[in-house]
Amino acid sequence: MNQWNIRFQDDDYVYGKEPNVFLADIRKKLQLSGDTLAIAEGEGRNAVFLAEQGMKVTAWDYAESGLAKTKKLADSRAVTVSTELVDLNDINWEKDKWDQLVCIFGHFTTDLRKKTLQGVKETIKPGGYYVSEVYSIYQLPYVSGGPKDLDFLYNPEEFLQVFSDWRIIHFFMGEVTRHEGKLHNGLSHVIQFVGQKPK
Repeated sequence: MNQWNIRFQDDDYVYGKEPNVFLADIRKKLQLSGDTLAIAEGEGRNAVFLAEQGMKVTAWDYAESGLAKTKKLADSRAVTVSTELVDLNDINWEKDKWDQLVCIFGHFTTDLRKKTLQGVKETIKPGGYYVSEVYSIYQLPYVSGGPKDLDFLYNPEEFLQVFSDWRIIHFFMGEVTRHEGKLHNGLSHVIQFVGQKPK
């Protein structure tokens, strides 16, 4: 049983039930719609929010307990979210499948992160969006949450290099304050990215 499966077995939603504020703001600005994939989705707060906005949402995670809580939260909000138990190490990315893909605080080793970003680039439809907020390599001294291993934190160049041929709608690296459940709290150092695949 992996650490996330254990962590999400608690009845409490450790990152809360409300969506990430950056995601909520970007969804409103871009009027996102259509088929949406949320990867490393945890307990489902962002997937459920997007479903509430009328999107057809699929949530991927490799913690069965997190996916069960996603279903429970969706039911409580009277929306539907499809859930799939997925290990990103094993996924074969389907070309041009999703209108948008969301990754909020999805952290992986450097090798898997590079592979995943390339997969994201492949699987989003032309004209579709990638939306992400993650902890940067400068998060380590902060006490607000996130991995304590530099290998799991994002370097800004990763986004700018992988998506260099996309339209970059939003890119930010710096401090924000987050209050998301009991595990993301306080001043944080993040990278925010929104890119649109060329049509």
